[in-house]
Amino acid sequence: MKLLRTVEAMQAHADAAQSAGRTRALVPTLGALHDGHLALVRTALDKADHVTVSVFVNPTQFGPAEDYDTYPRDLEGDRAALQALGVDALFAPSVDEVYPFVEDEALPSPLAWVSVEQLDEHLCGAYREGHFRGVATVVTKLFHACRPDIGVFGKKDAQQYVLLRRLTEALLLDIEIVGVPTVREPDGLAKSSRNAYLDPHERAQAPVLYEAVTAAKTAIEGGEQEAQAVVGAMQNSLSAAPLARIQYADVVDASTLQPVQRLAPGQEVLAAVAVFFGDTRLIDNAFVSVPR
Repeated sequence: MKLLRTVEAMQAHADAAQSAGRTRALVPTLGALHDGHLALVRTALDKADHVTVSVFVNPTQFGPAEDYDTYPRDLEGDRAALQALGVDALFAPSVDEVYPFVEDEALPSPLAWVSVEQLDEHLCGAYREGHFRGVATVVTKLFHACRPDIGVFGKKDAQQYVLLRRLTEALLLDIEIVGVPTVREPDGLAKSSRNAYLDPHERAQAPVLYEAVTAAKTAIEGGEQEAQAVVGAMQNSLSAAPLARIQYADVVDASTLQPVQRLAPGQEVLAAVAVFFGDTRLIDNAFVSVPR
């Protein structure tokens, strides 16, 4: 496995793979890899014969009061795990490599942004100003650097997954976006690097997020068509965890990410929650097809 630090070296490596007739897949990550990330890598290995994993803690998707400085980093551990799986390339650029400083003019960096209209207005986007602009910008840059035919993303970050799928369509990028179902702990808690922040009492109550989205799925598949009733089912489940502070519980259309009042037969919706345990913010969701 090659460790590549610059865009120029990454592009040369990707071009050589293309010249050899290999299908290229990219798995973008923030690093501190866990089983959820490795499930994405295994999916990429199944779908392509050349796999690049990027490890880059992207500053533009963190807000001023968020955990950019303390976000877990373990490049050597990530490197060992990826090499054991048979990954072809690890792209681990510096911040300056991804967001180069404009030396000849007094201009801010980044100088250019990628935004997706409307898809970032609800769910996490309503509470994390600028987050999805940062995500869209860095993933576009990673696509440019790594030149994949396939991009693999986790459905745990459901709003991100939908936004990037729609971004790829809108910009006419010839990249297939593949979504991988959420990987969970035995008690249902979604795998996340931020789970390490939970104390034992918080960790014991954290599976309530999975219980909430499962309650939403059960209600919808049981015939409930009023969105507010589905939201009530999620809130009721979350109330069983006294340490949980609900940021949102909502139901949106799975394609437009816009809120719905009444669920239409045949529609796919996304039931999603965000909850704080102390300073730790966790999310979970379920994609659900409304019964016909």
